[in-house]
Amino acid sequence: MKKILTLVCCTILLAATSCTKKYITPSNITAIYTITGTTGWKVYTDDAGNKSWSSVLSDLPEQDQYAQENGGVLVYISYDKGVTYEALPEVYNGISYSYTSEVGAVTIFAQGANGSHLAQAPADDIKVKVVLVDSAQ
Repeated sequence: MKKILTLVCCTILLAATSCTKKYITPSNITAIYTITGTTGWKVYTDDAGNKSWSSVLSDLPEQDQYAQENGGVLVYISYDKGVTYEALPEVYNGISYSYTSEVGAVTIFAQGANGSHLAQAPADDIKVKVVLVDSAQ
């Protein structure tokens, strides 16, 4: 009887100690910006001489080197003051919006939907939501 009781106790002890739960709390960051009408945009010329409009959202210290290499960056824009957001890349009113990310900043680009240069910068205020998604390899 002692042998059976000892085996049962050992089995329960092994089962209880071999199970561990690991909780990972995500540290995702969301930052909200407003690109103000035509004053929030600057002309950008790429290496091939193509021009578009750009707006640098540079107050993003959480986008450090580790986040740039291991995490993800999602960008959404809103044309109705934050009531609804649409993911970039996006075409809206004939303007193609895209973005790039680097350490400490995200740059939004605007150009004609057919790839042409826009004569004027987007005129409306655009609310931008930047979401930094934490990840580990």
